[in-house]
Amino acid sequence: MLKDFSVQSLFMGCLVAFVGFASTFAVVLHGLMGVGATEAQAASGLMALSIAMGLCGLLLSLVTRKPLSVAWSTPGAALLVTAGVPDGGFPAAVGAFLMTAVLLIAAGLFRPIGRAIAAIPSAVANAMLAGVLITLCFAPVKAVGQSPLLGLPIVLAWLIAGRFNRLLAVPAALAAFVLVLIFGVDVPSGALSQLSGKLVPEPHVIWPVFTAASFVSIALPLFIVTMASQNIPGIAVLKVNGYTPEPGPLFTATGVGSLLAAPFGALSINLAAITAAMCAGEDAHHDPARRYWAGMIAGIGYILFGLLAGAVTALVSLAPPILIEAVAGLALVGAFSASALAAFKDVETREAAAVTFLVSAAGIPFGGVSAAFWGLICGLLVLGLGRVLKR
Repeated sequence: MLKDFSVQSLFMGCLVAFVGFASTFAVVLHGLMGVGATEAQAASGLMALSIAMGLCGLLLSLVTRKPLSVAWSTPGAALLVTAGVPDGGFPAAVGAFLMTAVLLIAAGLFRPIGRAIAAIPSAVANAMLAGVLITLCFAPVKAVGQSPLLGLPIVLAWLIAGRFNRLLAVPAALAAFVLVLIFGVDVPSGALSQLSGKLVPEPHVIWPVFTAASFVSIALPLFIVTMASQNIPGIAVLKVNGYTPEPGPLFTATGVGSLLAAPFGALSINLAAITAAMCAGEDAHHDPARRYWAGMIAGIGYILFGLLAGAVTALVSLAPPILIEAVAGLALVGAFSASALAAFKDVETREAAAVTFLVSAAGIPFGGVSAAFWGLICGLLVLGLGRVLKR
């Protein structure tokens, strides 16, 4: 195994871990707090998530000798923001995370479940995701409107860095956020120096509460989004690069990782898509058989970043909420544009996609059930009704 190690894979693995963590951790924190987590619980959840996906990616790459990258469900975290605090508070959300993990395990063990998710029309699934993401994507505009001196540097850093390297756009925005926090925000004296004492967060075990409402509002949409926008594309990325792993065991492994991390406040982990392309591409190594080291190094990097989650969360807590929302929104612009394009490109499904998008984007829950679920149901009904009337 050591003979396959290379400096090229080391560099790519480190880059994957940095980009994967830095570009979207703000979305995860915002999502966890959106369903009722305290700052300490959110830090615990972020730590558990990062360690779980690091261990899973490390072990899967080692066992399969394939460059498997595991990530948290960024679209799923965005969905939590719009879902709102469920009845029962954060413990009910943790119960939903556990139910999502069970569904992911079932999707790996029973092929019909995975096929059923794959059978959901792409236009409707992408429209639901676009509707969920658009609210967060408004945040950078709101930040500039509320405080141009604080919001503009973050947006400009994202724009300028993105012109040179798309992968560095969000980390650049994050760096600008830190500078704005240091020089532009009235931070209490000594607050920044105290961050070193909060590096490793204290793990918080949250006793789950299981409710039907949290299953329908959080667990089911989170499962659908994770499968449709992460796991299935992740398999496709591997195939494009010449790797043909059996999907079932991979889904099951990430489901088990999600199950173990959930009691600490973590949402689901899954196969990565963008960072998977980085690990599986030629930049990781010219020899495909040696690229698995990139996946292993990335896993180690995620574990180390997870251990810093306490300081990261404390730093975020010092900033005005709109600024961290702006960073989160910028991190989701690419996902929003891709899902919106996929949702509306087909004329035959455009009306159903529009209904799904509008209901999901409205963010109005009905009967205690999140708008994302109702958006999916409405879109499927419109699509089904249209096909029946055509006969």
